[in-house]
Amino acid sequence: VQLMESGGGSVEAGGSLKLSCIISKFTVDTYWMAWFRQAPGKEREGVASINSDGETSFADSVKGRVTISQDNAKNTLYLQMNSLKPEDTAIYYCAARVWASWYHRPPTLDMSDYPLCCGQGTQVTVSS
Repeated sequence: VQLMESGGGSVEAGGSLKLSCIISKFTVDTYWMAWFRQAPGKEREGVASINSDGETSFADSVKGRVTISQDNAKNTLYLQMNSLKPEDTAIYYCAARVWASWYHRPPTLDMSDYPLCCGQGTQVTVSS
């Protein structure tokens, strides 16, 4: 499995970006996928996650401003970010986890729950 993030860039506060993550060789029925970010000098933190049932989880810091979605036909995970703030500046990574077919739980935002991590990341810079 390989992950490749894209879509980052530099925007002004209040702007929007849509990040993409292509997950190659990922043809499973039950899984979690998530976006994480790491700002300079800070630990990596969970932003949003989604499972194969479409259930989602969001960090409090992004609720109401971010949506996570997936296109299974394209093996692509998306993160739509609106009303961006300077504190959203970070490198964004995607990650995934495969589960047994009977395992259906809401996805977490805990990095340790996602062993399939990550690509090179994509830089998001928000200026005030």
